[in-house]
Amino acid sequence: METKILKIDGMSCGHCVASVKNALSTLKLEVVEVKIGSAKVNFDKQKISEAEIKNAVEDAGFEVLN
Repeated sequence: METKILKIDGMSCGHCVASVKNALSTLKLEVVEVKIGSAKVNFDKQKISEAEIKNAVEDAGFEVLN
């Protein structure tokens, strides 16, 4: 199991947090913790890549900084 903390730009409120949570909920993640400016995810690299996680956040309208 891999743990990754994403720094996310453009999040400023609870609606932003909800948007990122919704985007990540469509993926095969074990645990998702989203706060303003970041998201902590646990995932199996054999099921999903870091690029797929990043793309989901960016498709929701935010920028992943790391």
